[in-house]
Amino acid sequence: MSKRVAILATNGFEESELQSPKEYLEQQGWTAEIVSPESGTIKSWTNGNWGKEFNVDKTVDEVSSSDYHALVLPGGVINPDLLRRNEKAVNFVKDFFEEKKPVAAICHGPQMLIEAGVVDGRKLTSFKSVKTDLVNAGANWIDEEVVVDNGLVTSRTPKDLPAFNKKMVEEIKEGKHELQRA
Repeated sequence: MSKRVAILATNGFEESELQSPKEYLEQQGWTAEIVSPESGTIKSWTNGNWGKEFNVDKTVDEVSSSDYHALVLPGGVINPDLLRRNEKAVNFVKDFFEEKKPVAAICHGPQMLIEAGVVDGRKLTSFKSVKTDLVNAGANWIDEEVVVDNGLVTSRTPKDLPAFNKKMVEEIKEGKHELQRA
């Protein structure tokens, strides 16, 4: 069955953390759409500098979580910090949890999960500098390349992308997770 997956990002996302999952999802024959508060293009961050620009498929104003089977949250230091200031973006994330759909977040991406209020009591991982924030929000932080908790897939860094991509696809294939919660 064909799947549609939203990748929520804005300027300053870690290039590999958007590009690699997007390509992996498309290799499954699925549609992976970049959703952003901005229309047009958004600029990546790679190796300490601005990187390539990516076309935005839809804005958060144009979509609903019901349009998608799953959500991916790439990291980058700038990206989640900008996104968590956008109420529509935060609500978009919350809605995936309320609908019990798979969500995958890598590196600094879990900062959006904190803002959406969905980490309390959950097992997950992230880039090490986000650990304290996640623990303070009630998460059980684990230092592993990929952590799965009832449809929530998290990883630490671009080095973890192969394991992240594989688990993300497994969880999406499983569909809704009854224990996924907001």
